[in-house]
Amino acid sequence: MRPLSLSILAILLAFASPRAETPTFGKDVSSIIYNNCTSCHRDGEIGPMPLTNYSEIAAYADMIKYVTETQYMPPWKPDYNYSQHIGARTLTKTEINTISNWVNAGFPQGDIALEAPMPEFPTGSVLGTPDLVLTMAEPFTIRGDNVDQYQVFVIPTHLTEDREIEAVEFRPGNRRIVHHALIGADITGTARQRDLETPEEYGYESFGAFGAPTTVVLPGYTPGAKPSIYPKGVGHILPKNSDLLIQVHYAPWPLAESDQSSINIFFKKEPIEREVGFISFAPLTTDGETLSRIFRVLLGEERHGGTPVEKIRIDKLFVIPKDQITTFRTTLFIDRDISLLSIYPHMHLLGKYWEVYATDPQGNRTNLLRIEDWDFNWQGNYTFTQYQKIAAGSQIHAITTYDNTTNNPVNPNYPPRNLTWGDKTTDEMLLVVMEYIPYRQGDENIALTVGRGGEISIDFNGNGQRDFADFLLFIQNFGLNRGDTSYQRHFDLNGDGHINFTDFIIFANQYAE
Repeated sequence: MRPLSLSILAILLAFASPRAETPTFGKDVSSIIYNNCTSCHRDGEIGPMPLTNYSEIAAYADMIKYVTETQYMPPWKPDYNYSQHIGARTLTKTEINTISNWVNAGFPQGDIALEAPMPEFPTGSVLGTPDLVLTMAEPFTIRGDNVDQYQVFVIPTHLTEDREIEAVEFRPGNRRIVHHALIGADITGTARQRDLETPEEYGYESFGAFGAPTTVVLPGYTPGAKPSIYPKGVGHILPKNSDLLIQVHYAPWPLAESDQSSINIFFKKEPIEREVGFISFAPLTTDGETLSRIFRVLLGEERHGGTPVEKIRIDKLFVIPKDQITTFRTTLFIDRDISLLSIYPHMHLLGKYWEVYATDPQGNRTNLLRIEDWDFNWQGNYTFTQYQKIAAGSQIHAITTYDNTTNNPVNPNYPPRNLTWGDKTTDEMLLVVMEYIPYRQGDENIALTVGRGGEISIDFNGNGQRDFADFLLFIQNFGLNRGDTSYQRHFDLNGDGHINFTDFIIFANQYAE
């Protein structure tokens, strides 16, 4: 091992000293809440109560202690120890203990001069100021008959030229009834004509797909999920003169309420070099062919020279027998080198478990996602912290488990009945959609970050790999005790949520070996 300079060791030791005094809101707790909770718990967002100052937070102190100790909040379903994704809403053990100790001490406010600054939250968006805002032309009123509704709304973009898209953010007008939304673009006028055929109501009903050809499918919306921002050189193309199609799934609701949702669109500041495509698990038959063909059309794969999926295989027919716990194993066979950006898993109320991983032709495994306690109310599209290379000849495996027994408290049927694929909440699905781009040499050394133009390199010394020299250069540039999710996957070796002295010791020992 190469010797370290005394100055670097001094910096490391200075950051390593622990702190043991009673935590206060101003000095210890405010930064945890403001940076992990307030983005949702403020006016106009999904959280049921605001958590924007000491009084509001202290009023719910005991509840905050309970939901953080049980890890019910912040809501983050993927297993952080299995794979890492951008924007993971997880608290470290230290942060959970700090909240607990603060509440046990009577939640003292402490010195208000030490209170953390409130993050700058953009109005009407969680991403920033959009370049284009498209809103439903009028409110749409659901029937209120406790039955799912799938309504497609056609919104002209009025674009005079093709625009390259960095991010799309769906803003539900009525969060009580909007379950999820799919977004696509039509350049044929087919959807606009269908809308004209139903003058008695705004939009038209369409189950499953949009009911019209789509040139491109854009990122959609699920409750609690933060929209993704595509990294430099990567994005979608929204064609000129296109109509934006929004298929909104309105959940079963007993009252005739209205919704008028909108979409924020963010344009790229530089040309894209690689257009985003989609691959998906969508099995219906044992060879997956039926829904495979549907989803290739729905997701616009012909724009990318065809799908990189050679075939799909599932171990048995997608039927979930009543009074049983059933597990399915599904496999995608990949025929070319690709880089994965994100993964979106989807199932309904019987769903309990997800595991998705890839194996290359040499048998090496890459973990992509594991959710051990699926919650239908907290779904999301999860962006990886770095491009995940999937080599030609690889297989992507999904293991899913469903509980169709009376022990499942959210089973929609009592007594249970046999279920299979369907669009209604009371039906079931086994669906994974993954965003990808054609692989480029060096993708695996690029880490993705939150923010516009979000990518970073972890190869600080430029030798083509992550090594101990990169760790030392990281320390010199950024310091220690960072809770920075952009770098955690690469340098947080003990998994405590921070890059600190313990990680340095682990890395040093690995390097010495």
